Amino acid sequence: MDLAAEELQYLSIGGILRESTTIPKFSPRTFYLITLTLIFPLSFAILAHSLFTQPILNQLDASPPSADQSQTNHQWTLLFVYQFIYIIFLFAFSLLSTAAVVFTVASLYTSKPVSFSSTMSAIPLVLKRLFITFLWVSLCMLVYNSVFLMFLVILIVAIDLQSVILAVFSMVVIFILFLGVHVYMTAWWHLASVVSVLEPVYGIAAMRKSYELLKGRTHMACSMVFMYLALCGFIAGVFGGVVVRGGDEFGLFARIVVGGFLVGVLVIVNLVGLLVQSVFYYVCKSFHHQAIDKSALHDHLGGYLGDYVPLKSSVQMENFDI
Repeated sequence: MDLAAEELQYLSIGGILRESTTIPKFSPRTFYLITLTLIFPLSFAILAHSLFTQPILNQLDASPPSADQSQTNHQWTLLFVYQFIYIIFLFAFSLLSTAAVVFTVASLYTSKPVSFSSTMSAIPLVLKRLFITFLWVSLCMLVYNSVFLMFLVILIVAIDLQSVILAVFSMVVIFILFLGVHVYMTAWWHLASVVSVLEPVYGIAAMRKSYELLKGRTHMACSMVFMYLALCGFIAGVFGGVVVRGGDEFGLFARIVVGGFLVGVLVIVNLVGLLVQSVFYYVCKSFHHQAIDKSALHDHLGGYLGDYVPLKSSVQMENFDI
């Protein structure tokens, strides 16, 4: 990042995007390999998994009530197996991509030598911290999803009972839960992931630190997360309409070209998203006047590579006035 630490707090969303997109030029080979080995498989899986599950869903939807029950059970089993493999793959490569990008950006920020091999060497220890934080986030998401599902059921019941007031109330709550709670929790999780890598805290402690850092920058964080989710949703929608379900309207060659293009676009979106996630952490630290001691952060990152030097004090990385 070209800006001084005290200037980061003044960055707008456009400024954060500009800063983020300039980072790969400082170590193009490292980011190229990270993109090729981690972000590309993640992006491809996000879009391509429907190529396997959609045909099964179509068969289940077209099955008459008198269909062979054993065949139906086999299709359901196959669908659950595909979904389970997809979720595990998505979870693993999402954490791996986050760990790799956050560690590499921090190494560049502290002028630490950067290479793809050093990033990969650091990932096992980084991954453990990210996994524990992810488990705590999952518990919060479980509560959120339970409430969301409850109001979804209420909406269905209200429509069935033709209760306009109850239906409108449920729709408003569902809308607020998605645009407010879901987007905020996603921003909270992403920032907590960065904290887990760059500070000597993880799990519930990283979530508390992330919550504090988001204060005063919540609107900016939620706006960026909403834009990211909207872009991903649009890309997935076009992919589903053209590549997955467009066999009757589009030829095989056109579907392959469109599919390849959309995967490439999603790769760029995910890479930029991870870079923005990293830069936003430094923006929040600057906004709260918590200076980052680069030498302490340099030593902290070295701990992932086996050359850890203990932090000089418990406040080495925060509560410094800029």
